[in-house]
Amino acid sequence: MCGIVGIVGKYPVNQALYDGLTVLQHRGQDAAGIVTVDNNTLRLRKANGLVKDVFEIRHMQRLAGNIGIGHVRYPTAGSSSTAEAQPFYVNSPFGIALAHNGNLTNAHELKDEIFRLARRHVNTTSDSEVLLNVLAHELAIQPNMKLEPEQIFKALANVHRKVRGGYAAVALIIGHGLLAFRDPNGIRPLVMGKRETAAGTEYMVASESVALDADGFTVLRDISPGEAVYITEEGELHSMQCAENPSYTPCIFEYVYFARPDSTIDNISVYASRVAMGTYLGKKLKREWSHLDIDVVIPIPETSNDAALEIANVLNLPYRQGFVKNRYIGRTFIMPGQTERKKSVKRKLNAIWQEFKGKNVLLVDDSIVRGTTSGQIIEMAREAGAKKVYFASAAPEIRFPNVYGIDMPSANELIAHGHDVDSICQIIGADALIFQSLPDLIAAVRTENPDITHFETSVFDGHYVTNDIDQDYLNRLDQLRSDDVKAASSMNMATNLETYNEG
Repeated sequence: MCGIVGIVGKYPVNQALYDGLTVLQHRGQDAAGIVTVDNNTLRLRKANGLVKDVFEIRHMQRLAGNIGIGHVRYPTAGSSSTAEAQPFYVNSPFGIALAHNGNLTNAHELKDEIFRLARRHVNTTSDSEVLLNVLAHELAIQPNMKLEPEQIFKALANVHRKVRGGYAAVALIIGHGLLAFRDPNGIRPLVMGKRETAAGTEYMVASESVALDADGFTVLRDISPGEAVYITEEGELHSMQCAENPSYTPCIFEYVYFARPDSTIDNISVYASRVAMGTYLGKKLKREWSHLDIDVVIPIPETSNDAALEIANVLNLPYRQGFVKNRYIGRTFIMPGQTERKKSVKRKLNAIWQEFKGKNVLLVDDSIVRGTTSGQIIEMAREAGAKKVYFASAAPEIRFPNVYGIDMPSANELIAHGHDVDSICQIIGADALIFQSLPDLIAAVRTENPDITHFETSVFDGHYVTNDIDQDYLNRLDQLRSDDVKAASSMNMATNLETYNEG
């Protein structure tokens, strides 16, 4: 999962891009990058690390220009080498830079095809560089030197015909403007806003509305599945539906875990959806688990806080903050390896023993992925003096790999893969384990926008909306994306590209 921003302004956009990426930092902590256009020249800075560490004053001063894009990354495909930090750039045609959130499910075939058809070499293992080259080729075969909006949209329609998977992207085309587009199923989010200045209207696109809020932009709307938005360097806005059969099927895991609670995605408040998850799960506990002698409800901070508070309200039980979070430790779910995740849990959380000692506690988390963190937290609760530790998940069991940009693709690393609820409960060491049902999760997220009737829920039910995923694909993905392979890949890339540096 990554975060993207793009701005067409009337004034320098470097600070606004920086601020937008900072509030999207939760979407990726592996690398960050910004590209701006100044006097028909791309200005690029990207490197591994957090936004605050990647961009020093000297870099910000160099990122001149009134139009630009930015990216925060954690790796889903490829390695965590700086070579795969985004945005990516190609010099033909015109000069194009692109930042991408998601995952292409046919990246390997596209990489071969783009080499055969256009002699375009993809230098990394990143599917984002593949997407850039596919787009560049489609723009290159348009007849005019100066692209008109219709030609850009025609090129994007061809991209949609070729590319499969979940993707949201922003691209800069030198001498033209900014292009933003979203996959035909709307799996990955993309929202657009504007703000008025003395010099005229400025436009911004981002993965979440919170980035627009931070920069003082008013949300206009979500970019529709399959739609392309083109904003010229002069600030003229054009949009067109470029997919043949678009379908609104956003990723439901955005609401469970990834997005910030103060974001609105596809007209759904993330905060309100998490409150509703708590309502449904609280009712399930009241209906099916009333025999549990729960004394207190405690969230595992922070994405489960809203759901846990609502569960406490439904059950008429005390709600307490039993864990103190070290805010200077990254999100354990997006740590690059299992060993690092294990080490980070106790550095990240510390129990307040007064809230546990002698009590039967209900711990609430947004989801259970690998189960390692859950088990360690349950152990911490017992060490703090809890008599019994019950565990509730605001999401159903995650049994299947994700192929659309979330870093949990290896089935063997998912605790629910091949285990029933009783087995999972025993493995993580809980006295009882309660999962949200998938129908209840869908109903909770739909509460604020009933017009969306389907969500991308493959990690729970194994149904992949692009209809191109078979077991052979999952087996290959499992080999490519296991923790051991990622660690080896990162070490190899670091050795082979040790001189790579963007300044």
